[in-house]
Amino acid sequence: MGSHAFSFDEQLNPLDRVEKLAESRRWPMERTGEDEVVMTVAGGWCNLQLSLYWRDDLEALQFACTYDLKVPELRHAEAMRLLSLINARLIHGHFDFWPAEGTVNFRHSLILAGGAQANDAQCDALIRSGVESCQRYFPAMQFVIWAGQSADAALENALLDTVGEA
Repeated sequence: MGSHAFSFDEQLNPLDRVEKLAESRRWPMERTGEDEVVMTVAGGWCNLQLSLYWRDDLEALQFACTYDLKVPELRHAEAMRLLSLINARLIHGHFDFWPAEGTVNFRHSLILAGGAQANDAQCDALIRSGVESCQRYFPAMQFVIWAGQSADAALENALLDTVGEA
């Protein structure tokens, strides 16, 4: 072991990096406390509400992204079925459905066990993967919620690759 042992007191809060990343991208952001940053990111389909929370006890930077939409109660079951199908396709993170609020959330965590430090690329990848997943699957959510499609049909229609231009 080297002459200087790492102390958890010396560990930098990864939210400091997230805050600088948000500022560099001019994303509206608020540091709501020592352990949380919230921001709004304009997406191609809708605004996304991002929340990043540092859990010192778990040594994890938790990321949550919420769509600006509410799922009507009559569509809860099909929305949950859709999220199950989507989650089976994801490599990183997962979607949750909170029935009491009727909201859909994407969650992911960056584990920094043993005093590891987050770097800019890791923070960027955490945020980017969540935003990209939310953007990719937003049309399927709309097909289920507003068009009344089944989860299978919505996912198939939303992920249809188009060729050429109209």
